[in-house]
Amino acid sequence: MRFKTREALRRIFWGFGVVIFIFLTGCGQAFETIDVDRLKKKAFDYFNYGKDFHYKKQYDQAILNYNKAIEIHPWYVEAYAYRGLTYMEKGEYDQAISDCTKAIETNPGDYIGYFHRGIVYSDKGDYDRAISDYTKAIEIGGLAKIYFERGLAYYNKGQYDKSILDFNKAIETAENELLRDRSLCLKAYTNRGNAYAAKGESDRAISDYSKAIEIAGHTLAYYNRGIVYYNKGQYDRAISDYRRAFEVTEVYQSKGVVLLFAGQYDHGIEDPNKAIKKDPGHIIAYVSRANAYATEGAYDRAISDYSKAIEINPFCARVYVNRANVYTAEGKYDQAICDYNKAIEIDPNDAKAYINRGNVYTAKSQHGIAISDYNKAIEINPRFAKAYNNRAVTFFYKGEYDKAWEDVYKAKILGYPATKEFLDELRGVSGKEE
Repeated sequence: MRFKTREALRRIFWGFGVVIFIFLTGCGQAFETIDVDRLKKKAFDYFNYGKDFHYKKQYDQAILNYNKAIEIHPWYVEAYAYRGLTYMEKGEYDQAISDCTKAIETNPGDYIGYFHRGIVYSDKGDYDRAISDYTKAIEIGGLAKIYFERGLAYYNKGQYDKSILDFNKAIETAENELLRDRSLCLKAYTNRGNAYAAKGESDRAISDYSKAIEIAGHTLAYYNRGIVYYNKGQYDRAISDYRRAFEVTEVYQSKGVVLLFAGQYDHGIEDPNKAIKKDPGHIIAYVSRANAYATEGAYDRAISDYSKAIEINPFCARVYVNRANVYTAEGKYDQAICDYNKAIEIDPNDAKAYINRGNVYTAKSQHGIAISDYNKAIEINPRFAKAYNNRAVTFFYKGEYDKAWEDVYKAKILGYPATKEFLDELRGVSGKEE
């Protein structure tokens, strides 16, 4: 038998783990020795280097190492699947899905390709496809982490009962797996608490957050339990939880937020003041204080603090959005648009930034540009009800009443009904009823 390439032989003999002697036709009596075990080890090393670089957020380096692993071992399922996640982190979703699909095609009996593709679809906001892939992965593997991710997808769809069932299964499975994954149990209790809170079952939510705190004293669990206590009107307990969260990590902003909710504006500013005095480079403290100033209507002070936060870290999209919101409140639309532009440049998938910029363009009567922004927000998140509602208003101003009604219906279906005043005006000019 004559082989045209070394790769053809490598593909046939890869799994044997022996030393293979290959006669290279056309080269006299030359022989080449390929140690398959050595090649596998080399591919495995590159794969692990890739994972290390991914963990360090050095995504380009991670991809280079995954490429090397795949070049040596073209059927390395995990390398394709993990490279897919790295492309996802870079926002290159098509390439991410392609890699995960390649992993599935290479070995349809391995859960990892379905699982990682589900994560990519979830990150895109395509929860139906994500759930389909997670379900297939569960059929193959049934690991706790897959139940957990599917539970998150159901949660993000607003299907809280289904999410709770999956978080139950994640906790049960994690407890029974050979090495109990405390981190996964922690996240499952916290997120099941979120689902109960969303359903209005405050006591169950508090119970789950308390369980998460018992496992690891987790900041987010304290934070979320504080919100539930606030919603129950138990402000002392809420503030206590935010203080405990502060002890776990730096959450001046969180504590300040609950104090603001309780109407204690001055105290909401006091904690960031202490943080800034201790650390003049504390970006969270500046943002928290700016939020407090904005709530009070002290817009100049808010803008000053947001600007300081941006000076410390010019790559935080959310700070630009917050400062833009203040500029909008002041009627400084051009400055607001500049900040929204910067936020979108940093994070092109921030649907809220597109909506807010669209609102400003509507205020400036630039309705065509506003609609483009709402369209982009909907493209990013097709279930973003507020985008449909605001686009309906803009269509109204453009005199496109049928399109306005279509968006009114979509927003209502998604749980964001239009105001009575707007509906009355739309009925009046269009001559239509709902």
